[in-house]
Amino acid sequence: MRHHRVMADVRVLTTAAAAPPVLQRIRRLLVEAFDGDFSEDDWKHALGGWHVLVTDEGAVAHAAVVPRTIEFGERPWRSGYVEAVATAPSRRGEGLGSLAMTEAGEVVRRRFEVGVLSTGRHGFYERLGWERWRGPSFVRHGDQRIRTPDEDDGIMVLRFGPGLELRLTDPIVCQARSGDDW
Repeated sequence: MRHHRVMADVRVLTTAAAAPPVLQRIRRLLVEAFDGDFSEDDWKHALGGWHVLVTDEGAVAHAAVVPRTIEFGERPWRSGYVEAVATAPSRRGEGLGSLAMTEAGEVVRRRFEVGVLSTGRHGFYERLGWERWRGPSFVRHGDQRIRTPDEDDGIMVLRFGPGLELRLTDPIVCQARSGDDW
């Protein structure tokens, strides 16, 4: 871990309350952090909820929490789905992404029944209290549930309060959307 004196500011704002220049800064950060592999669909998935923005002489880390209905077993839950988690490449290793995700977890706890995300970086999220989902994953297209076995290992949940009732081995289902469903 690099030692850099962090005097970061953490703000939580809704997409609706964010001024266009702020959203433009967030999008530039995401494109840079994902080395250009951040699509229009990825951007749309990050909109419509809350943005956690960490700034320190510019935008340095971000996490979005958007509302989605996710079914666990046979029951739909109001879920805070985490999208667009990124740290500026030049600032990685300073704890700024953890700062953004800690606040995103608080947004989930205040506004939703459970948190959900999809990742290939399990260790980062496990340190922050997220758990790997062990049940089979599906995508709902109308009345049909279509199995998504390639997603099984990437889904994680944040359980708290009544969310502790969730069984991590039950089927999990999201609604279809453009781009990545999960």
